[in-house]
Amino acid sequence: MNPKLRLFLPLFLVLLLTDCTTKELAESRLGVPYNSHEVLGDVVRFTLAYNPGAAFSLSLGDYDRPGFIGLTLLILTVLAWLLIEARPESRLRIIALGLVMGGAVGNLLDRIRSPYGVIDFIDIGLGTVRFWTFNVADIGVTAGAILLAWTLWHEDAEREAALPTMEH
Repeated sequence: MNPKLRLFLPLFLVLLLTDCTTKELAESRLGVPYNSHEVLGDVVRFTLAYNPGAAFSLSLGDYDRPGFIGLTLLILTVLAWLLIEARPESRLRIIALGLVMGGAVGNLLDRIRSPYGVIDFIDIGLGTVRFWTFNVADIGVTAGAILLAWTLWHEDAEREAALPTMEH
């Protein structure tokens, strides 16, 4: 098997399966949407919610579902290209892409299967001051995107450092 895929596929699949499993458990065990269940006091709660929009509840109005499905497919295409063109020794880039793509596919599956949108259930905050409700896929996308940005920035810096200096 290709060395890149040997690193990418397990991470991608574990994240995707964990996301799908936890969302299934959230829907079957949490019951009524927007009814909170304390996990670590009021700080961490599980609250079943559906997000028809994108991250941080961004919305395209009536076009949320088809718009975000199309946008996700476009982004996955760009990410696949970044994976294909990655060198096998670019382990951090491959890990980052596994996280982002695993999470993106998890949320994409929700958009395709349900008119209600993406299943979210992790609710963090204090009292009425709450962060956005999110899911395992969102954790993968966020961590992977940060790692990917950092990795691409370092790869650019390394390429620039390797270029011969132009002197006049």
